[in-house]
Amino acid sequence: MIHLLVGNTGAGKSTYANALKLTTKGVVFSLDTWNKILFFPDKTKEDGLDWFLERIERSELLMQNLILQLENAGVDSILDVGLSKFVHREKYRKFADDHNIEVQIHFLNLPKEIRKKRILKRNLEKGNTFEFEVTDEHFHFMETWFETPLEDELKNSIIITE
Repeated sequence: MIHLLVGNTGAGKSTYANALKLTTKGVVFSLDTWNKILFFPDKTKEDGLDWFLERIERSELLMQNLILQLENAGVDSILDVGLSKFVHREKYRKFADDHNIEVQIHFLNLPKEIRKKRILKRNLEKGNTFEFEVTDEHFHFMETWFETPLEDELKNSIIITE
């Protein structure tokens, strides 16, 4: 099974992924961790959104290969990879469908004020889900970047509101 974790910045996807890992015995794929280790050390000030999107695409090709291996071994995959856009979520739904893998969407739908407080706290405390500081600029960008899932997308989903 593939678990798709959907939620805007600060919704608690990484924390949720770690808890889900314990109950499903699944493997978490955290794009923030991959980016921090593989790409951030090489990033320059001139590198923008396209630079990130290209690296995300390459990472996800590797993730998909690993997801297939895990599925063959009977192990769930938990995707903490953003899924901010409908087209990104659709890509994984199609991938799962093409490979006859069950999908479960988990939508963490928390108000902006709560998410902002969580980000400020995570930036300050640098706890176990901290990978990098989320600036006000990044938080506000993600507010406009994120596409809330449509009603059709959320059929049979798990929706978290607290």
